[in-house]
Amino acid sequence: MPRALYFDAFSGVSGDMTVGALLALGVPFDLIRDELAKLAISGYRLERSTKKVSGIAATKFDVVVDVAPKGHLHRHFGDIRAEIEGSGLDRRVRDRAIAIFAKLAIAEGRIHQKPPEDVAFHEVGAIDSIVDIVGAAIGIEYLGAEEIFVSPIPLGSGFVDCQHGRMPVPAPATAELLDGFRARYEDGIGELTTPTGAAIVAAQARPEPPPELTVERVGYGAGTREGVDRPNLLRLVLGATAASSSEDLVVLEANIDDSNPEIFEHAAEVLFAAGARDVWLQPVVMKKGRPAVVFSVLADTGLREVLAGIVLRETSSIGVRYYPVARLEAPRVEKVVSTPFGEVPVKIATAPDGTVNVAPEYEVCRRIAREKNVALKTVYAAATAAALAS
Repeated sequence: MPRALYFDAFSGVSGDMTVGALLALGVPFDLIRDELAKLAISGYRLERSTKKVSGIAATKFDVVVDVAPKGHLHRHFGDIRAEIEGSGLDRRVRDRAIAIFAKLAIAEGRIHQKPPEDVAFHEVGAIDSIVDIVGAAIGIEYLGAEEIFVSPIPLGSGFVDCQHGRMPVPAPATAELLDGFRARYEDGIGELTTPTGAAIVAAQARPEPPPELTVERVGYGAGTREGVDRPNLLRLVLGATAASSSEDLVVLEANIDDSNPEIFEHAAEVLFAAGARDVWLQPVVMKKGRPAVVFSVLADTGLREVLAGIVLRETSSIGVRYYPVARLEAPRVEKVVSTPFGEVPVKIATAPDGTVNVAPEYEVCRRIAREKNVALKTVYAAATAAALAS
């Protein structure tokens, strides 16, 4: 059965509470620390502690910035994405982290009328955000969560002071990010859900109510402030759902006959980072014999507007059509297998008639092939054989 993670956000969601709850579920603190060390950022340290809130033992995760930068230094989304892409993090962790940051940058870009690439994060806040977001991606991947769901999210009330001045609660970015999700305005005192927490939910969770879960473990992450009307905790539930045979998605398409083909690769990268399931090109011939391509995107229905906006921004298309599709999906598991060349992550899917399909992780196989000076197909074959034998 697919593994699922449920955000029981009765007191909102933040980045540090998410990582704390993931640690409480069994993600090793040393793993978070060692993996984060692969990023080219410094000047911070991580702390983990146990905090009792309303009698509940929860994990408190803190990012302590050692030295505050002088002046108003900023990091742009493009720079942060390049830092994550250039790190030694696992491909799936990088994809999760970039998707979360992309959601945040797109939301901030809408508010400030800027392209996502130009959105800047204050230096100290950028360090916190990078650590929280990448830490959450590491933890989610470690737990093997294939599906993520979230309860209705309380947003709080009042005002909060930030770099841009006094802002209403929820912060504009938080409100923008949770489009399509079940949220409760004027529920709670103060800011209960932060933009970082909302970005994690928006990029990783599904907006519909969760199915029935077979509960495996429960973990609590503690926030920094003391809750006024409720315990300031995030409860994460790890469990299994019944395998789903189909899911409803949307296909976005644009016919493009006037573009430099080199832009398509970049557009696809941006779309994948924003949560697209798949992106592909199909050659066609349009009126008057003009060669063109159909630029197609497969996505969750809730991402339709965001991804259509990216297509319009990143390509020369002036229109995007869309239509709903249903997809049948074979039950699958992910595991790491040992080969003579090293360990390789694989996906193993089982068809209705029992046929097993094995898909080794391409980026890992390619890296091993280069390091060991062997053919890529040899690494693929070894990983496939090891998966079938396990």
